[in-house]
Amino acid sequence: MRGFMGKVRVTLLAVVFSLFLFSMAWAKMNINTASVEELTGLPGVGKTVAERIVSYREANGPFKSPEDLIKVKGIGQKKLEKILPLITVESEAETK
Repeated sequence: MRGFMGKVRVTLLAVVFSLFLFSMAWAKMNINTASVEELTGLPGVGKTVAERIVSYREANGPFKSPEDLIKVKGIGQKKLEKILPLITVESEAETK
């Protein structure tokens, strides 16, 4: 019985940990706080465009909506449509 309960405990821990990692992978990126390195993880965003996003944010203040990213040179409508589901301007605390 002890061996069985140990296996159950390990399996439950593995499931909980996997769910945690899965939820983290699907968390939206806050473009108002993301670094250049983080922004390059977005589809179609290389280092140059990521640097432009950060520069724009520093010069103009935080983005008010994810759609404001269109104001950054190198972000066109098609690229914006690809990344919109992946970005936010709010922190997780603000959405709760």
